[in-house]
Amino acid sequence: MSRSAAQSSPATTTSEPRVGVVGLGYVGLPLSLAMHTAGYEVVGVDIDEAKIAELSGGRSTISDVDDDAVADAVAEGLAFETEYSALADVDAVSICVPTPLGKSDTPDLSFVIDAVERLAGVVPEGCTVILESTVYPGATREIIGDILTDNGLELGEDIYVAFSPERIDPGNEDYEPTAIPKVLGGVTEACGDHAAAVYEPVFDEVVRVDAATEAELVKLLENTFRAVNIGLINELAQVAHELDVNIWNVIDAAATKPFGFMPFYPGPGLGGHCIPIDPFFLSWKAGQQGVDTPFIELADSVNRGMPEHVVGRVVEQLNTRGTALSNAEILVLGVAYKPDVSDTRESAAIDIIDQLTDWEATVDYHDPHVPELDVVGTRYESVPLTADRLAAADCVLLVTDHSAFNIGEIVEAASFVFDTRNATGEHDADNVVRL
Repeated sequence: MSRSAAQSSPATTTSEPRVGVVGLGYVGLPLSLAMHTAGYEVVGVDIDEAKIAELSGGRSTISDVDDDAVADAVAEGLAFETEYSALADVDAVSICVPTPLGKSDTPDLSFVIDAVERLAGVVPEGCTVILESTVYPGATREIIGDILTDNGLELGEDIYVAFSPERIDPGNEDYEPTAIPKVLGGVTEACGDHAAAVYEPVFDEVVRVDAATEAELVKLLENTFRAVNIGLINELAQVAHELDVNIWNVIDAAATKPFGFMPFYPGPGLGGHCIPIDPFFLSWKAGQQGVDTPFIELADSVNRGMPEHVVGRVVEQLNTRGTALSNAEILVLGVAYKPDVSDTRESAAIDIIDQLTDWEATVDYHDPHVPELDVVGTRYESVPLTADRLAAADCVLLVTDHSAFNIGEIVEAASFVFDTRNATGEHDADNVVRL
């Protein structure tokens, strides 16, 4: 942070700016480390006492961050606390708390509201507050701005508020968090200036937009774009199946066009913290303005229907092999929502396992990243992946393709593999059926 960005803050009494990060999950922890690396004095706050104990002991709590990175940062002064009072003298604070969907697919911003209300009682005048949690357009001003100015502070003069959408992609090792361009918009121009001054030393590129509402919509556009296009290709995958056409070959051939086409790939359903969730922030806000969003709703309907389509295909294939699903032993490979992560939020595997058990199939799963899984109140434990277990299963259902899987060995040992991810694409065997 430049001196000009913090000059109005009475908390700025040293040459090393002090910043806070609220929420130390898959977004907040990497951000804390990046800000520490940039030379800031950093304090991370999370109300989860067990998490703070792990981090303070130099142990990472997310798969994308190594223990050594946390231990080294702690040894160099990065602090982790459970009390918001630790933020009483910060020059800036970033909020990275969850924003799930509530009942009827309405945005649940209770974690953001709680965080801002706690901050309002401790952060000093002149502080810059940056929200990274996904919200509907207008929420940064309506929630953070209103709460922080209840005591008479003026936005853009006494307190600075901005929105900068997180772009973390768990499990993706191709992009360092600081190498991904950082979109940012202030509630006022001065708010944007102060927020940019906080993030410019941290990220390789800061992309300024005119307002916080634009930055909020950027996040929703990015993930709605993906949800709609995935819905389209999931629908086409079902059409291709009925036409006895290999959809994967079709996509690969279409992708050779150097313009006007971007490949998307079918799968067992959407999962994770963003793509199944974020479009509803947009459709909800649009509905408040009297605007319908049929693309979003149709794509969601198609994507939510994919687990049922997968189960139907499994039933179909088992029937051709003389086995009823109610008598079948199914081994599900991969229950995380994407490869090489432990996150099962909104994972299609949960719906698939639930539907398989509704058909009275016997279901086990193996996932090297997920030792335990709760499926509608039933607790499962990951079973060892052995040649004997693969051979014993009536169907090996590949839902998530972790890099730890040896696909060749799986295909060789199993009697029947149903592949929802085209992970077996190079193994053209008679015992393999693809989505």
